Amino acid sequence: MEYEIQGGNLPVVLCTLQAGDSMYTESGGMSWMTTNIGMETNMKGGLMKGLARKLAGESLFMTTYSCQQGQGLISFSSSFPGEIRAIKLEDGQSLICQKKSFLAAEGSVTLEMHFRKRLGVGLFGGEGFILQKITGPGMAFVEMDGSVIEYDLQAGQVLKVDTGHVAMFEPTVNFDIQMVKGFSNVLFGGEGLFLGTLTGPGKVWLQTMPFENLANEIIARVPNSSS
Repeated sequence: MEYEIQGGNLPVVLCTLQAGDSMYTESGGMSWMTTNIGMETNMKGGLMKGLARKLAGESLFMTTYSCQQGQGLISFSSSFPGEIRAIKLEDGQSLICQKKSFLAAEGSVTLEMHFRKRLGVGLFGGEGFILQKITGPGMAFVEMDGSVIEYDLQAGQVLKVDTGHVAMFEPTVNFDIQMVKGFSNVLFGGEGLFLGTLTGPGKVWLQTMPFENLANEIIARVPNSSS
């Protein structure tokens, strides 16, 4: 499979498939394709895996697209201004992603939900306690909000992050929640009571404009019709 990402901050990934190649995405995730691409929609893995994906922010049903003959083209567009990242996963290699970040992948890639280990992360993390886990082998595409900044954390190195900015990280990274210290910081700091902590070793991907932040800014600027 060959691919090309175009579109700037409104990106689309264009995938060129050869006969026998296949990819899957959530139901309704395809943007356009050539006529030699066939499609089949099902729960991919059965009811339990379908429900698990639903909890992780994806649709209950997934659609598999297969090139039936010759060379075909299929595209997947981002649902939000930001970036699409292509991830080449080796056999057994995994990455942990924010909810709803999965865009599409080769048929050999596994998508499943991932529970945060600590209860505190789930209760106070701001993004729920369920993430997505993608496991290779194969190529996967994930969408991230705004621009993406990468860090390669050394063992014991810590980043404190507003949890909405956490887009993806390697399983070796420990993700936890800590309470903000100081009375004035809690009341006037603007970050809420809790911040996420990412502790190395491992690579992390942070996004500059979480969808929730943008939505809150828009809502705050919409005139109140009752006033």
